[in-house]
Amino acid sequence: MRPEPALALTMGDPAGIGGELTFAAWRTLRDRPEAAFFSIDDPVRLEELGAPVARLDQPEQAAATFPDALPVLPEPLPGPPIVPGAPNPAHAAATIRSIERAVVLARSGMARAVVTNPINKKALYDGAGFPYPGHTEFLAALGGVDRTVMMLAGPELRVVPVTIHIALDKVAAALSPELLETTIHITHRALIDDFGLSSPRLAVAGLNPHAGEGGAMGREEITVITPVLKRLRAEGIDLSGPRSADVMFHAKARADYDAAICMYHDQALIPLKTLDFDRGVNVTLGLPFIRTSPDHGTAYDIAGQGRADPTSLIEAILLAAQLAAQRAAAL
Repeated sequence: MRPEPALALTMGDPAGIGGELTFAAWRTLRDRPEAAFFSIDDPVRLEELGAPVARLDQPEQAAATFPDALPVLPEPLPGPPIVPGAPNPAHAAATIRSIERAVVLARSGMARAVVTNPINKKALYDGAGFPYPGHTEFLAALGGVDRTVMMLAGPELRVVPVTIHIALDKVAAALSPELLETTIHITHRALIDDFGLSSPRLAVAGLNPHAGEGGAMGREEITVITPVLKRLRAEGIDLSGPRSADVMFHAKARADYDAAICMYHDQALIPLKTLDFDRGVNVTLGLPFIRTSPDHGTAYDIAGQGRADPTSLIEAILLAAQLAAQRAAAL
């Protein structure tokens, strides 16, 4: 019986902590076959970090190699040596190719899922004219979808921000019924297909203090959120809200739902990171393949110092394996 395909792990920004995390994750997970992964990276730079590397010709070799050496599908980095903390434009094209190759392998079934190490968008723009505002938009284009949803998942909480990286004073204008409805639909579907929940329960936060308090503190709950929830409840989606955000994240409240739909970035991420800063995982919902990522950046300030904590990447790998198994079982 052939082993299941391994997970594809991208290199991330070579000047960041991605290589250190990759090596540390392999050391932790090497005895767990369900978490087998291969890195699309420059094998020389991983060897310089001390990793025992197995160069792969094909990704199918990864699972058998994984217990004994870090499997690497080579993506050589050109130009001068890597300087930790100092991104080099010469490395941008290889960083992008690592992502592209991971997606191709996932979509073809040669990888079970994609796990991405952190990138720096400016470094990719400077070196390769990267035209996307972020990692997720690039993955959406590679996956051929127009709309994706960002979920942050931890052991005690899953949160989905409806609006993401925009200024707080622009949130109300960006919060349209169409955006909210699409976000709820994609989240609901993913909780069924990938998380294995037959009847997901979604709690929806209000935008304003006390969920607007009947319009006294803002009317978005009345004009935008409540009409959408009413319409989607009629479709059979289990929705509660709009809830006052200041009382929906304590332990008793969290027992009532499987994911929280939040109106803006910090409303979602503050409770998640407060509950468990190290184990949060970024999951992109709505793609035709599984994608997870650690919930942190390139950490240039500690790159090359041996201080990087691999916990979030390890959790991202384990969650990717779990979601891929669930999605496969649902087919």
